[in-house]
Amino acid sequence: MIDFIEVNQKILFRYTADYSGSVDWISEAIKHKGFIRFKRTYNFEQQHLINNEELIDQDEVEDDEENFSDPFLEPVVHFSFARLEGDYWRIEKGILVGNFDIYIHKDISLKNKLFLANSNVSVFNVISKISTNDFYLGGDNTSAIPLEEYSKVLKFFPTDYERRKYVEARLSSVIRNYLDGVKDAEKTYQKFIDDKLTKEGKNLKKTFQAIDLLKYETILEKLKEMLKDEDKYSEHQWQDEILQIVQLLYPKYIFVFKSVPIQARLSNGIKDKQLDLMLIDSNGYVDIIEIKKPFENVIMTKGLYRDNYIPLRELSGTVMQIEKYIYYLNRWSTDGEKFLTERYKEQLPKGFDIKIANPSGLIIMGRENNLSSDQKSDFEVVKRKYKNVVEILTYDNLIDRLRFTIDQLKKI
Repeated sequence: MIDFIEVNQKILFRYTADYSGSVDWISEAIKHKGFIRFKRTYNFEQQHLINNEELIDQDEVEDDEENFSDPFLEPVVHFSFARLEGDYWRIEKGILVGNFDIYIHKDISLKNKLFLANSNVSVFNVISKISTNDFYLGGDNTSAIPLEEYSKVLKFFPTDYERRKYVEARLSSVIRNYLDGVKDAEKTYQKFIDDKLTKEGKNLKKTFQAIDLLKYETILEKLKEMLKDEDKYSEHQWQDEILQIVQLLYPKYIFVFKSVPIQARLSNGIKDKQLDLMLIDSNGYVDIIEIKKPFENVIMTKGLYRDNYIPLRELSGTVMQIEKYIYYLNRWSTDGEKFLTERYKEQLPKGFDIKIANPSGLIIMGRENNLSSDQKSDFEVVKRKYKNVVEILTYDNLIDRLRFTIDQLKKI
């Protein structure tokens, strides 16, 4: 058994033979090889060996049975391991590695797990392959590694199981080219590595929970108040207010341009058109949005047509309008990108280009609170029909999304 004991501002490495065995082989090994190595990690020479009788005579050992064993009752050997220098235990080069000293803060308990990963891998031998600087663990030294981070690193050392899986994976990759029915060990190994390397960082959702709750609750209250007094807003005022909400709910959109001139390249020539609202995302790509005040009865018919509720002219007309604008923009293509970038260059960051690549549309209009369950069901069919081109949202959809988001945030 290996452990460490503190004696008069020194740390001693103590080896206790198992099952009352002899320790004579240790001195014999040092005599013949000049050193002794434990667990392929700890290296000691004659100069590090401490005479047990002298240890007792010097009265350097604390009178504590838990920390020290009588060398005459148990087969033990002690080696000098570290000395206290300031706030650090200094392990001189040669004991763990040969090319730098190791300093461990005095408040850190010295245990095998600091030096041995998975019971048989020398941690500092691995470190010495990538750095030869003196190593500080814990404390206030400017180059010290915090104990918490060091403990995380130890978890990444391969176990015997992992090494075996790696060998199996390499063999499998070769043998499968020649034999049938060979186990896909590569897949098993990769899954093991993916699971092991999964890193859990700071919970950002928890960090911003209060801020996000305030944001979404404020938006919800604002929207509900607007819907109560919609008649007090003009069409343009309503659009301006809803655009603020849209940019908060869809933060990828960093610009909104109004009354945007575009060209419609038709078979009978080029015609100038005007797009009411154009969204620009953080990558410069264009999308289209239509915002209508939430008048009643603008979504689905009240009566049935061949056993179905169908979209009213206001909704189908708005969808058609957006589809036409998307068509115009796609045909305008590169010339349109150059025109729009030049037109709005004063409002865009330097080097930011507007791009046209299959724009999508967003429609915000109408209410669902006055629809029957059958009307809502047929309305969902309509929305899904156009989903690949246009997203159709009612104001009740926006309210529901905000409520669901708030409920989820409160569960964090």
